[in-house]
Amino acid sequence: MTEQHISHGILSNKHQFGLHLVQIFLVGLTIGMTRVAVPGLAETDFGLADQAFFLLTSFVVAFGIVKAIMNLFAGKLSEHYGRKQVLIWGWLIAIPIPFMLLYSPNWNWIIGATILLGFNQGMCWSMALNSKLDLAKTTQKGLVNGVNEFSGYAAVGIAGVITAYFVELWGAKEGLFIFSLIVILSGLLLAKLTIVETLPWAQLHVQQAQTSGQDTSHQTLSQLFRTASIENKPLVALNQAGLVEKFTDAIVWIFLPVYFLSQNLTLIQASSIIAVYGIVWGASQLITGPLSDKIGRKVLIVWGMVFCGLGVLAIPYTSDVSLWTLEAAFIGFGMAMLYPNLGAAVGDFAPPQHRASLIGIYRFWRDSGYAFGALAMGIMTQWSQNLILPFWFVGVTMLLSGIVVQLSLPKKS
Repeated sequence: MTEQHISHGILSNKHQFGLHLVQIFLVGLTIGMTRVAVPGLAETDFGLADQAFFLLTSFVVAFGIVKAIMNLFAGKLSEHYGRKQVLIWGWLIAIPIPFMLLYSPNWNWIIGATILLGFNQGMCWSMALNSKLDLAKTTQKGLVNGVNEFSGYAAVGIAGVITAYFVELWGAKEGLFIFSLIVILSGLLLAKLTIVETLPWAQLHVQQAQTSGQDTSHQTLSQLFRTASIENKPLVALNQAGLVEKFTDAIVWIFLPVYFLSQNLTLIQASSIIAVYGIVWGASQLITGPLSDKIGRKVLIVWGMVFCGLGVLAIPYTSDVSLWTLEAAFIGFGMAMLYPNLGAAVGDFAPPQHRASLIGIYRFWRDSGYAFGALAMGIMTQWSQNLILPFWFVGVTMLLSGIVVQLSLPKKS
């Protein structure tokens, strides 16, 4: 495509924008398939000992470490090789996952499959988001993050329910194999055949920034990492909030299925409650993302942290399916308030030429929260043999993190 045909805006690029939404939906399905089936059946189908809480968290720790590292480098890789190429690499790396799930003789194979899943998510999710930001106007970052996370996390919730039914029909390994193979091959074929490289749109953003007099000087990844992690107060606050909010997603991923099964719910009942969390999170971002473009990011981020913290604290003190469902929806809405707007806020503070790298650094810290949170929850639960302790840990840290954002971000942000 020639330069004169390149223009920014979601409507101007609706065909490619829509195809990238399909990509993010498929990426969401890929992670969502592990959300209920793997923790819920860890003992019965994957050989994990009863009450081995530390080992139960190991697959999420591995996922978080790998995805965080890939997030850090995916942006830089895409600046050299292109967004599309990194997207395709992400799908290729995922191809062994269905076969590892099917033939897994022990829990180590599940950890290995999850490591590959971390590569896939770090590369594919990052590229699908960055490509949409390339295509959109700079004033549409909240909308882009909203519809992106809607597509991805609605898929996470849907996949949890579908895989629960697949497991009921064919067994855990066979059900996960069928579902994951279909999704991964679909993602790879569509990425190869339908996606257009968006680096020309990214370069146009940089040219427009230069024209408007913005600083477009080059910085290395290590310089940007230091700026975002230590020196720049708003970016530091956003990065810590991203890290801590993954504690909420980690407890939903690891401990909610186990907790609900311990309360004598079936796998399908547990998956349905957890799906409410994902679907409300996904759908509400269609409102909260664009809303932040109008009223600012800060208020939505802070109240989202509060909603999540209170919702997580409420779960172990109720004992009714309808209340658990409402609480899951409440947490999902809190995530919808904070999640797309953390990423959009990072974009607000990022110069165009370094946006992919700074978002990658944010995503590094954010997804390292899976590892830090899962490790902490696994250790404390193994030590105490108390399933309620992680809920208190997550709830309190979410509330404290919200206070940090409130104190650190500029008033009008």
